[in-house]
Amino acid sequence: MTIDKNLLFSLDEYRDRLEKVRAAMRARQLDTLIIDQTDFLFYISGFGISENMYRACVVPLEGEPVFMLRSMDELPYLETTWLSQHVGFSDWQDPIEVLAQLLRERGWDAGHIGLDGDSYCMTLNRFNRLKAALPQARFGDFSGVLEALRARKSPAEIEYVRRAAAIGDIAISEALAVAGVGKSERDAATAVSYAFMRHGADSGRAGPITNGVGDAFLHGNLHSRPLERGEILHMELLPFVNGYSARIMRPAVMGEASDAQQRIASQLLGIQDRQFAAMRPGAVAKDIDAIARDAILAAGLRSTFPNITGYTLGYYPQSTPHTSDFTRVFLTNSEWVLETGMIFHMYVSANGIAFSETVLVTDDGIELLTRSPRRLAVV
Repeated sequence: MTIDKNLLFSLDEYRDRLEKVRAAMRARQLDTLIIDQTDFLFYISGFGISENMYRACVVPLEGEPVFMLRSMDELPYLETTWLSQHVGFSDWQDPIEVLAQLLRERGWDAGHIGLDGDSYCMTLNRFNRLKAALPQARFGDFSGVLEALRARKSPAEIEYVRRAAAIGDIAISEALAVAGVGKSERDAATAVSYAFMRHGADSGRAGPITNGVGDAFLHGNLHSRPLERGEILHMELLPFVNGYSARIMRPAVMGEASDAQQRIASQLLGIQDRQFAAMRPGAVAKDIDAIARDAILAAGLRSTFPNITGYTLGYYPQSTPHTSDFTRVFLTNSEWVLETGMIFHMYVSANGIAFSETVLVTDDGIELLTRSPRRLAVV
């Protein structure tokens, strides 16, 4: 059977990723690495899939990595991976036993094996069973390494996020076109989902679309009741292209915006502009956070500010339990520094009004990948 390959990145990019992983393995004196978290599987192999049954990629210091997965998933795997070796198992087989057998057959069962201690796939029970099946192995921690390697995006990754951002801009425009007094949040969500599918997004999943009320509305529920004059429609859109997500928040007031709503929107945008102006390689994340956090609190726009002001954007597998990537977040104690090629979702909010952008760090500043007009819409 001939398989038509659909690789999202060049072989050189995949090989570079593998070599970076192996360099980190050498630094930790690991002989073999087990990768099982979905987003990290995608990073190393090009293939990410749900965890209905355990699956993993085994990376040795020398030789070819081996991907272990359900036999029924082999076709989509072969279409999207650059790797040459895999092991399939039947649904009645125990994946941990299959993994242990793979390690024994390759002679990788008696060395120093790395595991990501933060992986949401390597449960305590799985680890204990794997450890019991490999009595000669020593296990080492690889936590945080793959997160760091994915922090700076390649040109190809940036292009996927850029395409997603453009789709988000279109969807905002189309949602505003159907919104208004008497229309519901669901009407806006329908327009967003339709725009996503027409313009090439991975799915029609819209994102949080709700009524903007108070300061804790960002993850509000979707409602079907008609919106009334003066109420705020909050939209956070999550377009994906090849698994890479852009994000954008825009508010819209039904019928007519009050002076207070216009003033709050103007203040938030001005604060965010100052934050953006300070974002550049070498900037410390807590300093960027303070520009927005301190100004919003000082202006009395919010009495408390318990949330972050931004976080990492990139690849998000549909099956992950993480709906946002908090590998890098903007908080009062965030000591890490910005680097060229990092992409973030930056947002400000108060009193039912929120604005956000997808932000790319460039050599001398930032580029806003989302381009929708930055204003309080009235519909």
